[in-house]
Amino acid sequence: MRAYRVAYDGRPYFGFQRQPDVPTVEDTLFDALADLGVHDPDDPKPVGYAAAGRTDAGVSAVAQTVAFDAPKWLTPRAVCSELPGDVRVWAAADVPDDFHATHDAARRVYRYHLHAPDASLDRARDAAVALSGEHDFRNLTTDDTGTVRDVSVEVYRDRSSDSDRSSDRGGNTDSDSGGDDEFLVLRVAAGGFPREFVRRLASVVRGVAVGDTDRGRVDEVLGAERLAGPAGIAAAPPEPLVLVGVDYPGVAFAADPPAVETIRDVFGERRVDGVVRARVARDVLDGVSAPETERG
Repeated sequence: MRAYRVAYDGRPYFGFQRQPDVPTVEDTLFDALADLGVHDPDDPKPVGYAAAGRTDAGVSAVAQTVAFDAPKWLTPRAVCSELPGDVRVWAAADVPDDFHATHDAARRVYRYHLHAPDASLDRARDAAVALSGEHDFRNLTTDDTGTVRDVSVEVYRDRSSDSDRSSDRGGNTDSDSGGDDEFLVLRVAAGGFPREFVRRLASVVRGVAVGDTDRGRVDEVLGAERLAGPAGIAAAPPEPLVLVGVDYPGVAFAADPPAVETIRDVFGERRVDGVVRARVARDVLDGVSAPETERG
């Protein structure tokens, strides 16, 4: 049995979990394994297969984890050879035969990049503190069961440049090294999460941080009364959400350098493309806002 770390850009996919008639990350992974001859496409999944969890449509990951019975030669770089650029397997670990990628995960960590240039960091942190700990989060999910969770929520202002960003998966920084500080970053950790939880939590924190609601809104959300209709909590967009950590006690993943290098190449190009798009958009916005004599 071997476990693999999987990174992906979730935007082109209808979530991680396999679904009929729409592209998913799991389908893409299964197709690659079938092409490599280690999975029979007539079977629903590889032998012994399980994943750390499912991510919603549009959500990305760097630490999604899958495990299954794999031959010794199946390195991360071998799997990558049959994958598209937006899905990369980059590390692996040998695990016991009874290992289960879902049930053996001790902690999962998500990071949400919340665009909120006018938000108060103090108000956001006040909301985060109130939401941390063990609560019944029935108002932050569509699930009817499994809503009591012990959750850690941290918020920080992203003032670090890409080259200066903290490299620990799930860590944070309040450095003043320059760069874009229009974002609040939410780091949310727990043993597991109910459906849409982090995205709905992000909506609550943003509402308090920008002054749309007050701190009492958090108490309503954590209260015993079910909030529905106009009083309910809408999920924030999925694209700013990333699964950045999944912890397995006693399991040490080894990165495959060539596979990691492909991530640097593919996602480096996507980062540059995003920066270019942002700069072009800024020129357009500045141009239509400036007097005609000041343009150019």
